[in-house]
Amino acid sequence: MPWLKPAVEYGPLAVFVAVYFSQGLMPATVALMIATVIGVGMSWLVTRKVPLMPVVTAVIVLVFGGLTLWLNDENFIKMKPTIIYALFAIVIGGGLALGKSVLKKVLGHAVSMDEAGWRSLSVRVALFFAAMAVANEVVRHVMTTDHWVLWKMPGSLIITLVFMMAQGPLILRHQLDQEKT
Repeated sequence: MPWLKPAVEYGPLAVFVAVYFSQGLMPATVALMIATVIGVGMSWLVTRKVPLMPVVTAVIVLVFGGLTLWLNDENFIKMKPTIIYALFAIVIGGGLALGKSVLKKVLGHAVSMDEAGWRSLSVRVALFFAAMAVANEVVRHVMTTDHWVLWKMPGSLIITLVFMMAQGPLILRHQLDQEKT
């Protein structure tokens, strides 16, 4: 089901933005939490399994969304992207430090590259996520909540898509001939 992954990953974010601009941050946080749980549940109902990252994301959304609501402090929901980006950077970078390619495990079914390509891509992606964590912190501290929401969607989504497309030449340069694999 090609629609499932984007629905689970981006559906809750779209719900958050729509509710934020119509009702405010606290109702948007509740909507995000509900949409995230629905997305994970939908993934399980359709595939009878749930990938690790949506579960990790759901836990972070529920913890930080819960803290936002309980303490009535928007900083917690604004920290969520920083934590997720930093977690991605640490997992990918830590894998590299241990001689493992986390990206190859995640994307190896879709992309066939030599080890140097996976290493280069992993370094770039780890640095990208570290930069996105820093950028989220700058935006959440310097700009208004409206600007932070727009940074989150569509801003960070567009930046991520542009970054991923910019990796095309690296992937092509290190792509393995399908007959040799």
